[in-house]
Amino acid sequence: MDTYFTRDHEWIRVEGTIGTVGITAYAVEQLGDITFIELPVLGKAVRQTGMLCSVESVKAASDIYAPLTGKVIEVNHALDSAPEIVNQSPEGEGWIARMEVEDLSGAKNLMCRSDYDEYVRGLA
Repeated sequence: MDTYFTRDHEWIRVEGTIGTVGITAYAVEQLGDITFIELPVLGKAVRQTGMLCSVESVKAASDIYAPLTGKVIEVNHALDSAPEIVNQSPEGEGWIARMEVEDLSGAKNLMCRSDYDEYVRGLA
């Protein structure tokens, strides 16, 4: 299982051809308390860096982009009634969607954990 990160603070955990997508702890820190998540539609085809869904918080509304190209096969419906789960566990129970990854070669455009952590330190 490999986890990759985008410069826009999304993560994707890939197991075989299935990727679980969410936003990072850094993104949650910047957004503040999340109040609503517009989950993607099942079956939605997304391209790498294309809009996956949107998140609203007390501070802002933000688009969430697909880390890889694929098709949405599952969404985290627990977030419908409890979007704060993302604040509590952004890289765990607060996952947003699962997708069938079409092209794993796109991972070369993403960062591993250590590269992402270094990138975030550079933003401070």
